Amino acid sequence: MTDMDITQGLSALLNGPWRDPAQWPAAFPDADLRRLSQPGRALAERLLAGPWSLPALVAAGLAGLDDDGRAHFAEQVGAIAAGQRTLITSWDPRRWDSSPRETSPRDDGVMFRPTPVATLDWLADQPGYVEFARVAVEAAEARARAVQAGEIPYTTKAFDGDESAVGRAVRVALHRDEPWLPDVLDGLVRGIAVAPTQARTLPSMALLYEIARAVEELPTPEAINSMRTARRIARHAGVIKELDRKLKRMVSALAERLDVAFRMPDGRLRRQVGEHVAVISVDDGVELSWWHGDKKVKSVPAAVRRDHPEEVTRLRDLVKQARQHQVTLARALEAGYTSATPPPYRQLAGNPMADRVIWEFEVEPGVWRAELGLTVPDVPVRLWHPARATVEEVRAWREVVQHKEIKQPFKQAFREIYPLTPAEEAAGTTSLRFADHVVVYSRLYALLKDRGWQAPYMGHWEGGYDDRARRLLAGGRWRATLAHSLHDADHAVTGEVRFQRPSGVEPVDEWDDGWRDVPLAEVPPLLFSEAMRDVDLFVGVTSIAADPGWADRESGRLRDYWRRGAVAELSSSAEVRRDALARLLPRLAVADRCTLTGRFLVVRGDLRTYKIHLGSANVLMEPDDAYLCVVAGRSSPKGLFLPFEEDGRLSLIISKALLLADDTAITDPSITRQIRSL
Repeated sequence: MTDMDITQGLSALLNGPWRDPAQWPAAFPDADLRRLSQPGRALAERLLAGPWSLPALVAAGLAGLDDDGRAHFAEQVGAIAAGQRTLITSWDPRRWDSSPRETSPRDDGVMFRPTPVATLDWLADQPGYVEFARVAVEAAEARARAVQAGEIPYTTKAFDGDESAVGRAVRVALHRDEPWLPDVLDGLVRGIAVAPTQARTLPSMALLYEIARAVEELPTPEAINSMRTARRIARHAGVIKELDRKLKRMVSALAERLDVAFRMPDGRLRRQVGEHVAVISVDDGVELSWWHGDKKVKSVPAAVRRDHPEEVTRLRDLVKQARQHQVTLARALEAGYTSATPPPYRQLAGNPMADRVIWEFEVEPGVWRAELGLTVPDVPVRLWHPARATVEEVRAWREVVQHKEIKQPFKQAFREIYPLTPAEEAAGTTSLRFADHVVVYSRLYALLKDRGWQAPYMGHWEGGYDDRARRLLAGGRWRATLAHSLHDADHAVTGEVRFQRPSGVEPVDEWDDGWRDVPLAEVPPLLFSEAMRDVDLFVGVTSIAADPGWADRESGRLRDYWRRGAVAELSSSAEVRRDALARLLPRLAVADRCTLTGRFLVVRGDLRTYKIHLGSANVLMEPDDAYLCVVAGRSSPKGLFLPFEEDGRLSLIISKALLLADDTAITDPSITRQIRSL
């Protein structure tokens, strides 16, 4: 009997009257069991002769070879995985009918596909699995501890066969945010990240990476700290490099997991080091300072460097972590704008960052009051957004931020808004507001990843010339997409923006990813505005229109686009920049030489008058609007407070204005030659 004969025989039975689980009898008739047992035994014997597989488990049970199957698995997999299989085989087979199918929306092109949340929820609901997950992780931690203590001979295969079972258990525990997990997971990763000897190997690289992937999918502040510890103690150069990459993705993913992100430590610390005290403060940026009594020391004291070098290194690492925490927390706050459920903002009480954010409190049903800082207790709270405020309120809050020089953790008071236009409403499901822009593709791809959009890297291969970047919103209930295609090896062209929702039905073919386009008029306004804000940022930062180097390029499609884009109508982000400049100009020493017009900051020099475009920061010279190629620094004048600096364009415009207002003092021949070429 061949494998094909066995397979066809079983398929004929299982695809017959028993194909529909609803038709299954409470117990199979003896005659039917006898019909199944012969091919089942033959298949089981063949499968049990090879490596472990789920078909082997099914066939063994069908053929009445459970003991043989368990013995086989004990040899093929580790003890933890064998325990998992024992648990799974104890479940009623009818439970599998309720297990999640591959009907959840997919983001094709993503190299690493995380375990669906529905699968984790289903597993947690099965009898005994949550308890097994804890036993599995604790058993792995105990084994790692025994390896480090020399109780188990050291090998790089200490967890062979158990990696998937432990990884799945860690995922369920992370998803449920189990309180027992942090300490156990920390001990486990410490035990598997480094050999108990001086070798550069480790007890299980595969398990360490499996746990790292789990934390990347479902990060918690504590789990990320454990992975940082693993990276710090690891000796294997390849492991260190890989963990560096994964840690960046973990931190980025944590900003999207709002149910846990806000319990991150704010980074403040006070520690005695010899006769001095080290203080890490986070009031306005992260700073490490040293004190001797009540006197602040300018740098690390010589005695501390000499007697406590390891502690100095550790404190500097903590400063880096605190800075990263600040970035992550700011991103998490921003993500709250598109959250499907109210995030636990109250966890930020006492965090200095919360004092620099504008909040809204529901003081009466349907009545929201804006305040700076978490000042109103025991009522619902949400982030203030200009799209929910009147023009007068927006203007007032911008004045507060500017006057008090409040460095907000993210762009809030001066945040752009993007209402749906009549043309977009009429178009139905597509917005062309940011279409047909030529961008530097490498910069676009990096910025897409930085803002949480997913897209495969395009290239000159079949199917690699165009794609859609995707960003999940509102906890996966919505998705925004940005079409883009390659123009050449270095440049891409942007396309339409669409919004989609899960279809909730089985995919019809391999091209169906489970999402359906939605009319733009049905997209929640705040969600629409935030997604379009991202796209505006992509275009503004990566468009070739902002590159002064294109002034000398040969004519062609890209040069023509550059000439149009360099002086185009202002986008929403440029309009906000204009408003900020209107508030800043009176504080500049050259205020009497500067005037704001519709799209330009006009600067009067002694030799010529210049027009700096508020979108691209490109410069035109009167009277003939000749282009002036000038590469100025992005630093703002000392003592001048900038209310935001998301893309560097605001400080660039100011630095160009200061340079050109005193044009007779310019000594760079590449600039003076252009100015004097009348």
